[in-house]
Amino acid sequence: MHLRDKKVGNVFFISRHCSFLLEQRRKTLREKWSKKERKREKKRKKILREGGEVPEDLKEELAMADTETLNGAGGELSTDQALALEEEERREEEEKKKAREPPIVYKDLIDVKAEFDALIGLIDGKLSPEEQRSTEELHQYMVGDEGSWALSDGFLDFVGRLLNDKELPVEVRVRLLNILAVAALKDDVILVLHQDRKDHVLMNYAYEIDRLSPEEQEAIALFMVNMFENISSSEWLLYISEWTYNNQQTSNIRVTTKVAVHCLLSDLPVLQERGSAIIHNLACKEVFDDVAVELTMALLQYFNSKPPEEQLFRCLKALAKFVQVSTQEVPQLIQMIGPDPKSFRGTSERIDALIDQISTKLR
Repeated sequence: MHLRDKKVGNVFFISRHCSFLLEQRRKTLREKWSKKERKREKKRKKILREGGEVPEDLKEELAMADTETLNGAGGELSTDQALALEEEERREEEEKKKAREPPIVYKDLIDVKAEFDALIGLIDGKLSPEEQRSTEELHQYMVGDEGSWALSDGFLDFVGRLLNDKELPVEVRVRLLNILAVAALKDDVILVLHQDRKDHVLMNYAYEIDRLSPEEQEAIALFMVNMFENISSSEWLLYISEWTYNNQQTSNIRVTTKVAVHCLLSDLPVLQERGSAIIHNLACKEVFDDVAVELTMALLQYFNSKPPEEQLFRCLKALAKFVQVSTQEVPQLIQMIGPDPKSFRGTSERIDALIDQISTKLR
C-alpha cells in the first residue's frame, strides 16, 4: 500500500470512528437515563420507608424526569449535544477513576502476541476474505497497538463466528477470549462493546458459561475481570436493558452476575479465585438490591468451603458493601443461612476489621 493510500485509509477509519462514537452516545442515553431514574426512585422509597420526608430537590428531579420522559427524553441527540455528553462523561470518568477503589485485574497474565500467533495457526485456511480482514484488524488493534478505529463494523461478526462454530477446536475460543481479555484493559474497548448492542455476541456466549469447557470458563472469567479496568466498560457490565436469549429475558448485569456466581461456586480453584475478583469488583460499583442479595447467597455458600485468606478478604469486603446496599435482606440472609462471619475471626487483622463492619449491621 502506498503511503498516500495508507493516510487516506487512516482518515477514513478515524472519521468512521467519530461517527460511530456519536451514534453510540445517542444509543446509550436511554440506558443512562433509566439508571438515574431508578436510583432516584429507590432513594425516594427508602426515605418514605424510614418515615422521612422527601426533600424538595429530589421531588423536583423526579418531576423533571417524568416531564422529560413524556417529552421523549432519550431520543435523537444533536451532534453538539452528543459531543457535550462525551466531554462530560470523560471528566466524570477521570474524577471517578481518582476516587474509586482499585479493581482487581490481571494485566500481565497473557502474552497477546503469542496468543494471536497461536490463534492464526489454528484458523489459517478456514476463513472467508471478510474474516481474514478481521484478523488483520485484530492484529492492528492488539499487536500494532492501534486504536479501536482499526476494527470495522463487522468485527464482532467475526468474533461470533469463532465463538459459536463448534467445528473449530476449543482452543480457538480460548485463544480469542484471552486476546479479548487483554483488549478489555484498553481504555477504548467500550467502542467495541457498543457494537454488540444488537446481537449480544459476547454476553450470549458468557451466559452459557455453565455449559462450556473448563478452559473456556477460565477465559470468560478472565475477560470479565479485566473489564473492570476502565469505568466505562465496567458500567457496560451493569447495563439493565433486556433482550431475549433462548426464550428468556436477560441483560448485561444478569449475565455478569451469573458468571460471578458460577465461578465462585465452581470446584476449580482458578475459577473460584477469578469469581471472587469479579464479585469484589462488582461490590465496588453501585449495584441494586436484587444483585446484592443474589451475590450474598453465593458468598454464604462459598464461605462453607473455607476459602484462602485472600479470597476470603475479597468476599467479606464485598459482603460489607452488600449489607449497606440491602440493609434488610442481606443481614437477614447472613443470620438465617450463615455461616456467621465471626467464625472467621483471627484469620488476619484485615479480616477481623471487615467482620467488625459487617457485625454492626447485624445487631
